[in-house]
Amino acid sequence: VEFLYCDLASMKSIRQFVQRFRAKNCPLHVLVNNAGVMLVPERKTEDGFEEHFGLNYLGHFLLTNLLLDTLKQSGTHSHNARIITVSSATHYVGKLHLNDLQSRCSYSPHGAYAQSKLALVLFTYRLQHLLTANGSHVTANVVDPGVVNTELYKHVFWAVKVAKWMTAWLFFKTPEEGASTSIYAAVSPEMEGAGGCYMYNEKRTKSADVAYDEDLQRRLWTESCKMVGISDESSRVP
Repeated sequence: VEFLYCDLASMKSIRQFVQRFRAKNCPLHVLVNNAGVMLVPERKTEDGFEEHFGLNYLGHFLLTNLLLDTLKQSGTHSHNARIITVSSATHYVGKLHLNDLQSRCSYSPHGAYAQSKLALVLFTYRLQHLLTANGSHVTANVVDPGVVNTELYKHVFWAVKVAKWMTAWLFFKTPEEGASTSIYAAVSPEMEGAGGCYMYNEKRTKSADVAYDEDLQRRLWTESCKMVGISDESSRVP
């Protein structure tokens, strides 16, 4: 096991990480996008992005795009490379504000978090569409880990923290249980060649209706490319 540092809240750090990884000339068979913050007070990343949107979504968007060539080279017809992105059931109540992705007009920790998680689902569906259109041996799926007992809840209201402390053993998954669907999507033979799926408890299920809006997927992708400073090669794909 080798560790390479990457700060998903920093576009510079992501680019440096990709450079270091590429220099090793290693194949890349599985990429799991699983960094995130939740319900943080209004603040910005070093690039000036609202933190939920910048770290939870844009960081993974840039990282995935910069590693796509390596993933495509690593996948084969019988063994596709796999991209697994961790979203949340919170995306079901999320709204994507294309005119205010940074939540400048009206900031709500819950709204910003939900928007970032919806963006990840939209991104995954558009990514799979592009991969299929290009004939790439890479699949992209999105996972809901469930309610997991981790430090992600450190910014919630104190009463919620008390309730979590009292009921976590009954209602919350352990980190190991929370990781099970991501691991299943990453290595299960049953998921070979399957992409564009939303998964919960190791089963394919339906995401929010808005996530299937192909025009919204395209518009978010184009705007995301502008925000992170990469070319939008998807413009040639319907």
